[in-house]
Amino acid sequence: MREQNKPFVVTDRRKFTMDGELRPDADPSPEREERATSPVESATVVPTAPTPPATPETPQDPELPPALTAEQTEQAKRAYDMTADRLDTAIRSANPGMDHPPTMSFDQLVQSVYMTSILQLGGTTQEGQQPQVDILGARQSIDMLAVLEEKTKGNLSPEESRLLESALFELRMAFLEVTQALARSAASKAPGGAGRPGPAGPSIVR
Repeated sequence: MREQNKPFVVTDRRKFTMDGELRPDADPSPEREERATSPVESATVVPTAPTPPATPETPQDPELPPALTAEQTEQAKRAYDMTADRLDTAIRSANPGMDHPPTMSFDQLVQSVYMTSILQLGGTTQEGQQPQVDILGARQSIDMLAVLEEKTKGNLSPEESRLLESALFELRMAFLEVTQALARSAASKAPGGAGRPGPAGPSIVR
């Protein structure tokens, strides 16, 4: 059954006439402002935690990661140690008779960087082969030991200090020798270079 058409009623809700006088049939209740609220306006805003101010103890640096708590550091160390122990156990099970890997020490750290620098300077090149030199990598490795020397000053045993000083001295002298050999090799290959062509000198790989 079709719904009957209802008459269209227009209600004048204005409170004042064209002359500015109050209409006698105006609604005395206060006018309510009706407006649609957008989803953005009705959304609840969750305030973010303010950034703590910088202090002399904890200066703000956008390039540095946030400071860790002692609990976080301890948990990460504990998990690392447990994983490393399981790895050692698995390796020894697969290789019976294998010795336990040595514990990392300051001496091993210095020797590791020292051997890396020797490799980068072409010190392990076999006789008759052209040395391949990573001169920039060698410089970074030597500078790494120099930073280690500066940061550990006054905190090393006499043996550790002597080991670090000797490693730096030998690497710096080797670096000078290699750079001079590279300069002589470049001069001999330049147009008008004097002297007979000798054996192939070191070549730079980077």
